[in-house]
Amino acid sequence: MSLLTIILNILLPPLAVFLKHGVGSAFLISIVLTIIGWLPGVIHAFIVNK
Repeated sequence: MSLLTIILNILLPPLAVFLKHGVGSAFLISIVLTIIGWLPGVIHAFIVNK
C-alpha cells in the first residue's frame, strides 16, 4: 500500500476505494459508511484496499 493510498484512506475513504476498485459495491458501501460516520468509512477503506 502506497503512502498516497494511506493518506486517501484517512482523508477521503470513498475516493481511495474508487481509485482502487472503481464504481461498484465496495465504493457504494464506502460512501454509506462515511456518511454514517467518518471512522467506519476509514476502517472499510483500509480493509478493502489492503
